[in-house]
Amino acid sequence: MTGELGQLALCFALALSLVMAVAGLIGTRTEANTARRVATSSALGFLVFIVLAFAALTYAFVTSDFSVALVAGHSHTLKPLVYKISGVWGNHEGSMLLWVLVLALYAGMVALLQRGGERLTSGALGIQGLLAAAFILFILFTSNPFLRLDPAPFEGAGLTPLLQDPGLAMHPPMLYAGYVGLSASFSYAAAALLVGEAGWARAARPFMLIAWIALTCGIALGSWWAYYELGWGGFWGWDPVENASLMPWLIATALLHSALATEKSGAFRTWTLLLAIAGFSMSLIGTFLVRSGVLSSVHAFASDPARGFFIMVLIALAIGGALALFAWRAPSLQGGAAFEPASRETALLLNNVFLVAACACVFAGTLYPLILDALNGTKITVGPPYYVITFAPIFFALMLLVPFGPQLGWKRGDLKAAWRCLYPALGLAAIAAIAVLAIVAPRTIAATGAFAVAGWLIGASIIDVRKRKGARASAFAAALAHAGLGVTLMGVAGTTAWRSEAITVAAPGQSFTVGPYTLRFDGVSRVKGPNYIADRAHIAVMNDGKPGAVLQPEHRLYPAEGQDMSDTAIRTTVLRDLYLALGDEREDGRFALRAYVSPLAPLIWIGGLIMALGGMLSLWGRLRAPAREPAAPAVAQAAE
Repeated sequence: MTGELGQLALCFALALSLVMAVAGLIGTRTEANTARRVATSSALGFLVFIVLAFAALTYAFVTSDFSVALVAGHSHTLKPLVYKISGVWGNHEGSMLLWVLVLALYAGMVALLQRGGERLTSGALGIQGLLAAAFILFILFTSNPFLRLDPAPFEGAGLTPLLQDPGLAMHPPMLYAGYVGLSASFSYAAAALLVGEAGWARAARPFMLIAWIALTCGIALGSWWAYYELGWGGFWGWDPVENASLMPWLIATALLHSALATEKSGAFRTWTLLLAIAGFSMSLIGTFLVRSGVLSSVHAFASDPARGFFIMVLIALAIGGALALFAWRAPSLQGGAAFEPASRETALLLNNVFLVAACACVFAGTLYPLILDALNGTKITVGPPYYVITFAPIFFALMLLVPFGPQLGWKRGDLKAAWRCLYPALGLAAIAAIAVLAIVAPRTIAATGAFAVAGWLIGASIIDVRKRKGARASAFAAALAHAGLGVTLMGVAGTTAWRSEAITVAAPGQSFTVGPYTLRFDGVSRVKGPNYIADRAHIAVMNDGKPGAVLQPEHRLYPAEGQDMSDTAIRTTVLRDLYLALGDEREDGRFALRAYVSPLAPLIWIGGLIMALGGMLSLWGRLRAPAREPAAPAVAQAAE
């Protein structure tokens, strides 16, 4: 009965999403109070039934109900419980149900928080209802997770070993919280175009922050997983699916800054609306890339062209409809408020230009090979060299600009005074560059410049914190986020410029060196896990000829799935990682071994956490603030 209950819950959720859409859009009229109440109730009911559907599928996985085709294809009785649960979204159908669940959670938050005016909230719920209905129809007609098998098999096929990992168990839900979270900003922007834009940026900003925090954490988790799980020692490969998460993050970052200017001074009103549309558009395009089968990736879920076509139609309707609405309402929208060239608005404008340009570079590098293949069958790969030439200089210029914004006033600022305030940060940048040149080898211009920019960002953040001494915690959010960016930059520069590696084939008792470490291979033992068999290497880290720590990388075979994979071993400090991966067995009992020393690699993810913490402080301040406040006189009431 589990499958039938889940299917029934999905059908009820579809009906309620349609009611929410119709009632929400009717509720944008001035006197439609009843419709607004119906939209709110429908949003909460929609959330309840989606939770029931997701709970039904989770129960089927936990109890190994192989009469459900999805469970039979992606689970196994020997899997640990945590991977039975993560198996719910470790496939196309379950991940789409997770998508709708997150959408329902955001719709429920919009209904409960009631940020902005009643008509604005109602319009946002109406747009959320349309999106929800479209995705549930997609699930029911092309990706039904509750299809039955008769007769049911005695055992399941298991889950791809790459997905049986704690990092990747949390990575998709975190990314979806960001991807789908941008739908709330999109819905508020569309509602603002319907009823007037007054106050929409303030109302939507908490949802922007939640989405940005989730995307930041999700990207960091995905990078960390790729680093320790795939066995190649890298943290970012510019894989198209990695890029699909980076593009919404770049636009969401621009949106946060632009919305702040719209809220504080009335600048960039129409531009902020466009960014809200673009952010969710990037999320939909990312969904298409992952689930259409147009590219191959360890991250991709599906390869069904019919599903890809359905998603393409959904993208066209959502993006095309939003842009058509924008074009229709544009003549009645006022432009942004005026500001001086030396002002915080100018700094934020340049910030937006660089972020959108960076996103455009990633977008071109991701889609160009697909377009070329579709046009003439030519298959090419766009790799890191392209992004070093295009993306890196733009982002470098952005980081040089970042410290000026907090030091300039709204509408009119003093650029010379801002420079004077930032002199200590400039000094810290110089010290960082000199230290790298004096202490570290090999000396590279890129690494020296990266550490100088990191010192510039961190120094400016310290200045900003001192300037705001005694303020509420949320006032330090931007400083914390910018400092986190500097910390991540140091990690990226360190592990890129100074990484050491050794690839060898060793017999028991043999030693080899990598970076400052001497390693002794002490052989391999056979171990049995809950659902795998592994060769476990024993590698002693030598200190002055004496064994210290022992690292144990494994090469695992998963019999149920018929697949093998490496499980790396990492000895980490804040200053460096020692990274080991066990390869295949060779003749005479020798094994292939890969060892890397990655200086400052932990800072990559520490910086990501610091950035996310900055977002959380800002969100905390937003949620404590009043949900509604009167609009500034200059804001147009487009629909009145």
